[in-house]
Amino acid sequence: MTLLSHLRHQFDYEFWANRQVLRSLTSLSEPPPPTIKLLNHVIAAQWLWLDRLQQNRQRIAVWPQLSLAECRTHLHELESAWQSYLGGLSEDELASRCSYTNSKGEVWENKVLDILSHLLLHSAYHRGQIALEVRRSGNTPAYTDYIHAVRQGLLT
Repeated sequence: MTLLSHLRHQFDYEFWANRQVLRSLTSLSEPPPPTIKLLNHVIAAQWLWLDRLQQNRQRIAVWPQLSLAECRTHLHELESAWQSYLGGLSEDELASRCSYTNSKGEVWENKVLDILSHLLLHSAYHRGQIALEVRRSGNTPAYTDYIHAVRQGLLT
């Protein structure tokens, strides 16, 4: 398995885990407010980093206010957009550098591989926060463990 094919597999997990979180929140009569805010941020970060990697203008605020229905639409669009981006990426391009300006107005440059790794870890971090808030509300959070998805054959 190449590094690029491994990253594509990790993004398949990312898409699946985010769908599971959305499904879980949608099933609750009243999702804890921080959970929707955190899912909104996960979605925004995915758009933000894709826009940066493609040198496009930022299309969404870092902390948007989306409904769960809007989250569903964005997650579907993001999965398609990321699959297209990753499908066109070469192994050599993982080492290339991407320049961008962060939300504080600071100019940075990072390797594409580091940006992709950051994005995957960022989402996992916030999915953990969502799970904690769901559990605090007396509900059962989505089961998004990577190994569970692998064991159940849920990843492509």
